[in-house]
Amino acid sequence: MTTETPASITCFYARVSTAAQDLSRQLAYAADLSIPEDRIYTDHGYTGTNRDRPGLAQALAAVRSGDVLAVHSMDRLARSLKDLLAISETLHERGVKLQVGATIYDPADPVGVLLWQMLGLIGEFEHSLIVARTRQGLEVARAQGRLRGKQPKTTPAQDALIASMLDSGEHTVAEIGALMGGLSRASVYRARDRYRSAHRGEAL
Repeated sequence: MTTETPASITCFYARVSTAAQDLSRQLAYAADLSIPEDRIYTDHGYTGTNRDRPGLAQALAAVRSGDVLAVHSMDRLARSLKDLLAISETLHERGVKLQVGATIYDPADPVGVLLWQMLGLIGEFEHSLIVARTRQGLEVARAQGRLRGKQPKTTPAQDALIASMLDSGEHTVAEIGALMGGLSRASVYRARDRYRSAHRGEAL
């Protein structure tokens, strides 16, 4: 492992998890490293736990022995330790080093590999914490009534009317949906089921 920046970096890989995000920060970093645009490989809308990333596959296919693959940060390359180890093995087989920030990791160097794996574990642990905190926050919000979920398209009174019309058999589901302002078949049945659930045990 070394902290020196090589004279030239062969390839740069950048990734964002959703199409709504942009790569501007990572691409600016690539520009600071003077990496040609045709040596920059990107993925949009691919999570770090998904190995089926065409941009990453192209970057790994482009590098050769003695090359350096650069990324803005470790979490842009992989989110799980298993994925990170698989990438490390690929780079090791090809004799390629990895640059993360100002640090270069050599997969052939035991110390570099150890530090690399430690960073991967830390990143995976941080991701797990974020997921856990998000779930806890949702549970608290739900318990406090602040997370109500998707609201019905119909009111209880409309549910009662829909249930009555369906049970009478005088109208088709399509007719009821049209009468209620263009409800889908699924929405009509959900309205009927909500009414029945709310009045279970009562005479309809």
